[in-house]
Amino acid sequence: MARSDRAPTLKEIAERAGVHVSTASRVLRQPEPVDGWSDSALRVREVAEELGYRPNLWAASLRTRKTTTLGVVMPRLTDGVVATTYQGIEEAAERAGYSVLLSSPPDDLEAQRRAISLLVGRQVDGLLLSSLHIPGGPFVESLALGPLPLLCVTRHADAGLPFVVGDDYRGGCLAAQHLLDRGYSDIAIIAGPDHASTARDRRAGFVDTLARAALPPRPDRMVRSGFDVAGGVTAARALLDRPDRPRAIFAVSDTIAIGVLGVARDLGLTIPDDLALVGYNDIPIVEQLPVPLTTVRSPAHEIGASAVRSLLELVQGRAVESTRLPVELIERKSS
Repeated sequence: MARSDRAPTLKEIAERAGVHVSTASRVLRQPEPVDGWSDSALRVREVAEELGYRPNLWAASLRTRKTTTLGVVMPRLTDGVVATTYQGIEEAAERAGYSVLLSSPPDDLEAQRRAISLLVGRQVDGLLLSSLHIPGGPFVESLALGPLPLLCVTRHADAGLPFVVGDDYRGGCLAAQHLLDRGYSDIAIIAGPDHASTARDRRAGFVDTLARAALPPRPDRMVRSGFDVAGGVTAARALLDRPDRPRAIFAVSDTIAIGVLGVARDLGLTIPDDLALVGYNDIPIVEQLPVPLTTVRSPAHEIGASAVRSLLELVQGRAVESTRLPVELIERKSS
């Protein structure tokens, strides 16, 4: 039996469980119990837990050249949907026996470059990048990452990298079709930044759906913006503080839509009588607004968890397919 003043050894666990030390070592290298384990394997886990065994990750990393650590570069972590995605990443990594090193730089390329360099220096086993800019190829090539596995999450880029994202094109289609079904024809879009695939894909789905209905938006009905509330305020003023304002707006993020609501209030407009509004992401607060927001729900938590599973496949040397997870329209009072 192990003494109470020190950690138990593999030999002590093996003796207590009645197995060979190599069996105990093999069982305890698994981060979680697996289906079909024998009674002796389960006994090893029970004894290890009773004795307070903790694996020596440093020694294991020297032996396997793996640190069981994943690097994550994720700007805009104060955004609710980004934070939910990161929660999915962290929970999935922990279940797989990995820890996460997070860097949350500003959403610009040089800040991301510095963050990636820092994580690579910590010898992470793989990298998740959530905010690649389009075009992404030259940036990724300039990083000189060698064989380090790399996967895009939330956004994709034209860099030939695998990714896990929501089906943003489909989400844009759903938003446009909803407004068309509600009888709106003069519809604007606050389209977010052009460097983000999320914004581009949502805009493309929206515009293509209106075009198929023979109602392509006028150029002055498409306004670029940041993803934040301030971006929504600036864009909404350009669209609404004029005599010929649109009857409906699709904002490519809920935070943009919140900015629109503030401008509509200041101009004395009533939602949805004077202006219909649809957002994107379904962050928790939008259901609790004075006029609950119609939005497209993106599976942020599952995007993060699925990205970890795919990255770990890459870490194991296996190929993965890029994934677009389904989205759904959540109809509320704003439209």
